[in-house]
Amino acid sequence: MNSLFANRIGKIHRSFVTEILSVTENPEVISFAGGLPNSVFFPVREIAEAATKVLREDGPGVLQYTTTQGYLPLRQYIADRYRRKYDLDADPADIIITNGSQQAFDLIGKVLIDPGDRLVLERPAYHGALQAFSLYEADFIQVPLLEDGLDVEALEQALSAGPAKLFYTVPNFQNPSGLSYSLRKRKQVADALHSHNLLLVEDDPYGEIRFEGEDLPPIKKFLPDNAVLLGTFSKTVAPGFRLGWAWAGREITEALVEAKQAADFHSDHFAQRVMHRYLADNDLDAHIALLKSAYRKQRDFMLSVIEKYVPEGVRYTRPNGGMFVYMTLPEGASTLKLFETAAKRNVAFVPGVAFHAGGHGGGNSLRLSFSSSDEAQTEEGMKRLGAAIEELLAERR
Repeated sequence: MNSLFANRIGKIHRSFVTEILSVTENPEVISFAGGLPNSVFFPVREIAEAATKVLREDGPGVLQYTTTQGYLPLRQYIADRYRRKYDLDADPADIIITNGSQQAFDLIGKVLIDPGDRLVLERPAYHGALQAFSLYEADFIQVPLLEDGLDVEALEQALSAGPAKLFYTVPNFQNPSGLSYSLRKRKQVADALHSHNLLLVEDDPYGEIRFEGEDLPPIKKFLPDNAVLLGTFSKTVAPGFRLGWAWAGREITEALVEAKQAADFHSDHFAQRVMHRYLADNDLDAHIALLKSAYRKQRDFMLSVIEKYVPEGVRYTRPNGGMFVYMTLPEGASTLKLFETAAKRNVAFVPGVAFHAGGHGGGNSLRLSFSSSDEAQTEEGMKRLGAAIEELLAERR
């Protein structure tokens, strides 16, 4: 690598964002690639009213700098919601507002990860976390996901093989698989981490968007003293605010605050104040109920057209919430090659290798998002993708 760049730049986990964007810039392309909330349901009028109100009531104040940790009433709202929904003893003093969950990954990397540290993640794992943590030159150990959550036996084997720094997980409607941990698996994972004194980093962007089954508590409920719980308003309100948070123990929170001061002083103060006013003046649960109803219909429709257009021998998940379906082609089929074939038919997705450390694995899998396409787009897109899969599989016969 050119000596101009730091060594760590060469170790960033490869992202398919550039390739995907180059394809989806074509307006004729139907994209199942982006994990985008459906913009039809953004509360535009209510947010406009909230913005007007905060400017009218405290214009100079909301346009001024604020504390690094974030607007206290917003942190109090988050803490209160954890108490009400999951009976968790959340203290706003232990919550830091971040620029989405993605900044939380970066701050965690800065304060916790040294080069060569072993990080345990799911297989497949969220590509944004892989990309962020790879900047800190970590070694990734991936443990397979099963239908009801992590393979706990494989986790125990990984933890027994040598010391690790942390375990990162998305236990609710995981990105990319759409799978969720059962209550039993949550307790088993917590027990395993406790016995090995391993820090839990629990990422929960989708937990509020459950449209089947009962809400389950975060793993942090069973491991309260050694866990960082991440959340975001991007999936429930609007991603343009870039407002997420991290809830950790006091020592880790203080370190995250120091790292954030060095990065950006604080997240957008105006956005925080508008978000808090929106939450105070509106019923978030009613808004989320609307999202859940809509996303359930979109999931059901995507699954129906998968059954209609995708050839036999292709497996796929049936998520109970969130935004994603994960598809697995027969062994040996390449979804990187499929991406090229599908692009010619003007349909896009994310190849599974993006969710495997170093691109090792996932070569026959892909992620589909059902949240941001209407039924006409979903049917036509799946018709095109099914034809591309049929073409790919025919070449292998």
